[in-house]
Amino acid sequence: MKYRSTRETSCKDAVSLVTAMRNGLAADGGLYVPARLPTLTVDAFENLTDLPTIAERLLRPFFKGSALQTELGAICEAVFDFPVPLVPAYAGREDGPLALELYHGPTAAFKDFGARFLATCLDRAGARKKTVPLTILVATSGDTGGAVGCAFEHAKNARVVILYPKGRVSPLQEKQLTCWGPNVTSLRVAGDFDACQRLVKGAFADPDLAARHNLGSANSINIGRLLPQMSYYAYAALEVFRTTGDAASFIIPTGNLGNALACLWVRAMGLPIDRIVLAQNANRSLVDYCAGGTFSPRPSIATLANAMDVGNPSNFERLGALPTKAQHNISAHVALDSDIIWQISRDAKRYGRVWCPHSATAAFAWHQLPTHERLRPYVLVSTAHPQKFEETVAPLIDAPLPHAPALDALANRPCRYADIEARPDAFAAALEGFNPE
Repeated sequence: MKYRSTRETSCKDAVSLVTAMRNGLAADGGLYVPARLPTLTVDAFENLTDLPTIAERLLRPFFKGSALQTELGAICEAVFDFPVPLVPAYAGREDGPLALELYHGPTAAFKDFGARFLATCLDRAGARKKTVPLTILVATSGDTGGAVGCAFEHAKNARVVILYPKGRVSPLQEKQLTCWGPNVTSLRVAGDFDACQRLVKGAFADPDLAARHNLGSANSINIGRLLPQMSYYAYAALEVFRTTGDAASFIIPTGNLGNALACLWVRAMGLPIDRIVLAQNANRSLVDYCAGGTFSPRPSIATLANAMDVGNPSNFERLGALPTKAQHNISAHVALDSDIIWQISRDAKRYGRVWCPHSATAAFAWHQLPTHERLRPYVLVSTAHPQKFEETVAPLIDAPLPHAPALDALANRPCRYADIEARPDAFAAALEGFNPE
């Protein structure tokens, strides 16, 4: 399997999977996509029920011919070693949706799947080739940076630089962004997420800077993040189909569009997925697009669901690269802060279900569907543990806030970060000054 840029109509400059993972962005500024999406049916997963084996079967065509082809099974076993519950969202309500809980990993957010997979792949590939260590750049609006820092903390062949927007992440998120080992440094940027993302893209566009630091990316622009995220959609779709005989529909909280793209790719491959609903906060560029308008990037707006505060989703370019027939049955709904607050409070008091602000956007979107539409087997994608947003969630529920052991374990770790302005020269200077032990 080769990988081409979204800006290339042919495959003449296509690269290997490991090269695509290392580069992050294609040379022309586009995003890597598979030269073709393979086709798989339910029969290909016969007798496979756990996430690691389903992931290995799903991803096998994407690794064909790569330097990591023979290691894929071991990678999946090592990475997908925590539970992925698919459970009723509302206990005691038989006509309600399911919840796919993706927050049982080491940083209590769905980003653990992609970050750990990418880190493992790059470290194994680096050990094989004995290359100069990569400098992984990651712009984050909340959860990505923590997951990447954790995943790469003990990497032998990579160092990590995390950029996050000052004043736009929760205290616990900031702890997770700044508490890792000496090969991980955190930069608090005087700007929003889009400003952080521009700094990263600008660094890749500077050939001298990119070469000097051997730059790579761990954002959802990296193909190594998207591929493993496909696995839990295949896992949930197969479970729903085997149980009900129907194709599952998913409601996915989305900001940069990477998580939703993974679901779209799984559906395009032929697995039983019906409707895909995007849940957005007040940053509604995708909502307007799905309603029949044009895609119009705009400045990001700060919301309670801060990891989704993205005004210009990078992965929209991958959406446009999909065949038209693969873009059917996509819709989008907005959940404002007032809606998020209402949903968290209502569901905690009525059902004992405590959502994080991001997952609450999916629950709100489900409640906005017509009554007959809610009869379909819907899966709400729950992306982060509510403890990560204690300041928002705790006052809204009449019960103790659930705790995640992985988050409590961070309490005694020291934090390290540097403040920088949202300017390319300031970022370049910070890169030059980063010398991990």
